[in-house]
Amino acid sequence: MPEYDVRWNQYPTVAEDPAARAWLAMQAGRNLARHTVETYGRSMEDFLRFTAREGVQAEQATREHLVGYVRDLLARTNPRQPNVVHLESGAGLSNATVLLRLSVVRLFYDHLVLDGIRLTNPVARMHWRRRYGHWPGDAPLVRRHRKLPWIPTEEQWQAVLASMQRESPRNRAMFALSYDAALRRQEIVRVNIADVDPAHRLVRVPAENAKNGCERIVPYAEPTARLLAAYLDVRRQVTRERGRLFVSFSNRNLGRPITVWAWAKTITDVALTSGVGRFTTHTQRHLCLTDLARAGWDIHEIAAFAGHRSLASTLQYIHVSGRELSSKLATTMNSLHAWRVQQLAEGRS
Repeated sequence: MPEYDVRWNQYPTVAEDPAARAWLAMQAGRNLARHTVETYGRSMEDFLRFTAREGVQAEQATREHLVGYVRDLLARTNPRQPNVVHLESGAGLSNATVLLRLSVVRLFYDHLVLDGIRLTNPVARMHWRRRYGHWPGDAPLVRRHRKLPWIPTEEQWQAVLASMQRESPRNRAMFALSYDAALRRQEIVRVNIADVDPAHRLVRVPAENAKNGCERIVPYAEPTARLLAAYLDVRRQVTRERGRLFVSFSNRNLGRPITVWAWAKTITDVALTSGVGRFTTHTQRHLCLTDLARAGWDIHEIAAFAGHRSLASTLQYIHVSGRELSSKLATTMNSLHAWRVQQLAEGRS
């Protein structure tokens, strides 16, 4: 994504700041995903507007200014939950959003340090010592809250499926493949026809489409194969061009690849229709990986299926499934039950 593709009109404050503009242009020049560059741009725009209100140049901001920025983030109203104003109340700007904003600012100051504009980065990282823990005074500005992924109940899942039954063959095929192969939303919209092996029911996720740059090949089930076949019959009536598997059927974008935003809107509409408002494009992936954990898959097998680099990401699905705790509880209760029975037998004798 070259610099001239950056939508500078979306980030006017960044565009006017030489250091921030140079940094964002460099990120675009690294050929990062458009969504990533836009996230960087929005975060920097927000931070620069804060420093302008505080009357300080971003290049000269201190750690005290960053603490003020964090306080400002935590006290804002969440646009999705306008009645809540503080993070501690359970809503407001999410912990993940605050950490994302700080991560972008940290990268910006890393750039300034490397260019010799600053000597230190005010958004310090945690430095750990092997024996004594972290260095004094290096505590992070915001602690990370590790929340387990949300998955629907069986009743909610059935409601979503009932709503999805009324969707087009394309949407039903995308929905099924997203669950079966645990695909992220950017992975499902970028599936090419050449990536699908219908003979063996396999789909390839190229490295350039995967979030962490790790290519993988995952299977999908026979019912999904039938939905894909039905969709392809409809697709041939619109276009016979190869390339992206899932295309638009609207008159404005007829035959062009479906976008992430169009797919997100489809799932949002399904969620609202079904009454399961928390259902998103990522829920199918969460549910699939949790189901694999419940089925007894090894954590390394789930990691390979999901394309996780770190087992820490996979472990959360083991926790959500409750597999290990359930088995331990059953074993414990059986032994306790046997012990109680033995006590009763000894008491009768």
